Amino acid sequence: MNEVKHSVTVPAAPVSVPQVQVGPVQVAAFSDMQQLLETLLPDDASVFAGSAIAINPEKIMSAMRDNQLSQVIAAADIRYADGIGVVKVMRQRLGQRVQRIPGCELWQQLMLRAARLNTPVFIVGARPDVNRQTALKLQAQQVNLVGAVDGYFTDEAALIAQIKQSGARIVSVAMGSPKQELLIQRIRAQHPDCFYMGVGGTYDVFTGNVKRAPPLWCKLNLEWAYRLLAQPSRIGRQLGLARYVWWYWTGKI
Repeated sequence: MNEVKHSVTVPAAPVSVPQVQVGPVQVAAFSDMQQLLETLLPDDASVFAGSAIAINPEKIMSAMRDNQLSQVIAAADIRYADGIGVVKVMRQRLGQRVQRIPGCELWQQLMLRAARLNTPVFIVGARPDVNRQTALKLQAQQVNLVGAVDGYFTDEAALIAQIKQSGARIVSVAMGSPKQELLIQRIRAQHPDCFYMGVGGTYDVFTGNVKRAPPLWCKLNLEWAYRLLAQPSRIGRQLGLARYVWWYWTGKI
């Protein structure tokens, strides 16, 4: 494959994308996933220098009561809707269609796009075995993987140095929110010419260690219900979703 030169765009949210205020969070109303992918990694092989964070009702509710999380969310350059509850609010307020963008699917499509454009990728997080499986699967997809470190590293300075030396232009971190976003902020401070994305449990899904909801459930926006049936212990989090709906109808969001 011919070498592709990678430049870095200015770290600012795309001005052509409407922003919708949902609670304390401004969320970008991308028309679909493709529009976001082309923003992050255009066909000219430039790279959006900044970070993106997925926004769902749980994050909205948490941001309303947790000032630190609210600041973490605000620090991201792009906040995209990964939650049907957020999407419904945005559609109602904009009066136009807004598509839900699942973070797991976004990352997988971004990796395929990175493979096509030969963009250097570095992955951080998850258990050692899951991180290793993720690396092997990405390499099998012809992704230009320049580094992989699991979530049990003990020397953050060494990790940051490794990322800088690798020449990575996309870094994804799977450590859960807000831990992954806080780490991203610290890495960005030393290596700004890069796109950063917190991906939670995406590596587990990507490698088949965690089963995602069947496609029909996802299409019907019932992924939350599938997760609840699979993990009844999530009932507390789902009650938070009911509270979100109530707050929306009463004008608190």
